[in-house]
Amino acid sequence: MAARSGAKVPVVALAGLPNVGKSTVFNLLTGLSQHVGNWPGKTIEQKTGMMQHNGAVFQLVDLPGTYSLTANSVEEQIARDYLAKDKPDLVVAVLNAASMERGLYLVAELIELAPRLVIALNMTDVAQQEGTRVDARALEAALKIPVVPMVASRNQGVKDLAKVIAQECVEPAAPRNVKHIESGSQTEADISRVAEILTDEDTAPYPRHWTATKLLEGDEQINRMLRERIPEGRWSKIDSILKENEEAVIAIASLRFDWVRKILLSAQQRRPIGQVSFTERLDRAATHPILGLAVLVLVMGLAFGVVYGIGVPLQHFLEVSIVERIQGLVFDHMTFVPNWLQGLLSDGIIGGVGMVLTFLPILFLFFLAWGFLEDVGYTARVAFVTDRYMHALGLHGKSALPLLLGFGCNVPAVMGTRIIESRRARLLTVLLTPLIPCTGRMAVIAVIAGAVFGTWALLVTVGIIAFSLVVLAVLGLVMNRFVLRGKRAALMMELPLYHTPNPRTIGLGAWQRTAAFIKRAGTVILIVSIVVWALSYFPGEGIEESFLADIGRWLEPLGRLMGLDWEVMVALLTSFVAKENTIATLGVLLGREGTGLTQYLREMLTPAAGLAFLVAQVLFIPCVATVACIRQETGSWRWMAASIGLQLVLSFCLAILVYQVGKLVGT
Repeated sequence: MAARSGAKVPVVALAGLPNVGKSTVFNLLTGLSQHVGNWPGKTIEQKTGMMQHNGAVFQLVDLPGTYSLTANSVEEQIARDYLAKDKPDLVVAVLNAASMERGLYLVAELIELAPRLVIALNMTDVAQQEGTRVDARALEAALKIPVVPMVASRNQGVKDLAKVIAQECVEPAAPRNVKHIESGSQTEADISRVAEILTDEDTAPYPRHWTATKLLEGDEQINRMLRERIPEGRWSKIDSILKENEEAVIAIASLRFDWVRKILLSAQQRRPIGQVSFTERLDRAATHPILGLAVLVLVMGLAFGVVYGIGVPLQHFLEVSIVERIQGLVFDHMTFVPNWLQGLLSDGIIGGVGMVLTFLPILFLFFLAWGFLEDVGYTARVAFVTDRYMHALGLHGKSALPLLLGFGCNVPAVMGTRIIESRRARLLTVLLTPLIPCTGRMAVIAVIAGAVFGTWALLVTVGIIAFSLVVLAVLGLVMNRFVLRGKRAALMMELPLYHTPNPRTIGLGAWQRTAAFIKRAGTVILIVSIVVWALSYFPGEGIEESFLADIGRWLEPLGRLMGLDWEVMVALLTSFVAKENTIATLGVLLGREGTGLTQYLREMLTPAAGLAFLVAQVLFIPCVATVACIRQETGSWRWMAASIGLQLVLSFCLAILVYQVGKLVGT
């Protein structure tokens, strides 16, 4: 078996543009033998897995989707550094048969960094649906690279691809004579002039000719690397060539696209001019400035309706039939252990982590629904339609996707910011996402509003949610202008063709994201739940005399500015574990014989205090699961602390303002 030096198995990297079905191909080849993590030092997801074919084992690495190998984004930098430094034995370039121009442009760049290539020509069914025919054998002859036609969504061609991968790794053909696509032009002569000045030591781990090309393309990372390595005398010669060829990037791109067009002339037959495709017909509504928003509301309404309609009853069933029953069993059958241990098991671990885990059905259904919309090709339209509105916040349309997810749960919303290429835009979206009222917050708002405002509850609930969105917009404008200043990232993405989704890929992706949440529940959430329980239990005279109550009384002067007693402040603090804990804590602290919680809240809170409490609740720090996600996605304790501090200040300051204004107007 031919394997990379020092490795036991051959390593195969999957490369391709976003939305070409690369993840589907990866999932089909590896099955459940996958590991999902982050690339070292990055917040971009890394997926690796093992493939078996006729007894041989291969390691597959799913590279981030990228349009080119110029380091304009984190994804592009990861992909090219992996190819250059880790040197996989084989690269499989996954192309969309219905839209091959950009894919072949990437192949043109891959040729030098990965001389051994295989083309996985995916979505051939979508190409036929759009009136495009691709001759795989003609394409293979033109490229001199193995080409495997596939329909990954139907599991067609996957075995053929595995066979070709095994052949290329285990019994490789003779090395191919790779020709630089710019050969014969003045641009090629300029590239050669730069390459002659460089040495292999200067450009390591990148090939010399490829590095010279990137210099002429204006690649800032390559330019910076070489400036640090090359003496001033040699660099001045290179710099003079670069100044003579300031438009070289356009010339190189033109030559590559000319090469792509020549390849396609011999292998592709497009539909007749004037024939309207299926995707174009749908996009007349889906990408329309006005109709597109209506379609977005309809689609998201259906998605949320399905998720809530199925997920909420399941969540309630798990809470009542499993979590509460297990808590009862602990108290009924573990009388032989100390009371504090019973409380730790029942309230700290089962009540804390268990309550969070009851939301798994909702999370899993959200991941399924979002995976379906992503796989079918609609999420790109969401980004396109909302781009103009996101730009007001210094973001672009891709930020709308995680923000919309936040209405269900902030956890997948924060995780969803991974689709945003710009570090600045991703960070700003992460900080704004917890201001979206999730289902847990909305449940608390509904209970409090119903108790305090009666028939006005619906209007108050809608107003509080709208208020939180206004705060989000204003905060986004302020942070964009004064805190996270920088160059705005333009929305550059290809709208994929609509195609049949792959249930296996959607299900596997939903499971992987859910498993990541479960992992956090077993670590960070468990620790915080135990800490909160300990504060509420010790020194052991009941929650009214606990350390948590002491903290609440310590915060009581602040609470009075909002018209809130210490019990309400404690309930607000316990929402850090899960937002629904607010109601549970109020039930414990305010429960009075013969008086229900709703009646007591109505007697306890004036309308002004009720509004202040709702404002504080909707803007208060996110739950521990969301905080853990913020730490993971930003890779920084500092930004996590900044998010917590920001929402603490916002929630208390605005709640005080609402209460004081409410008193003045007599509410």
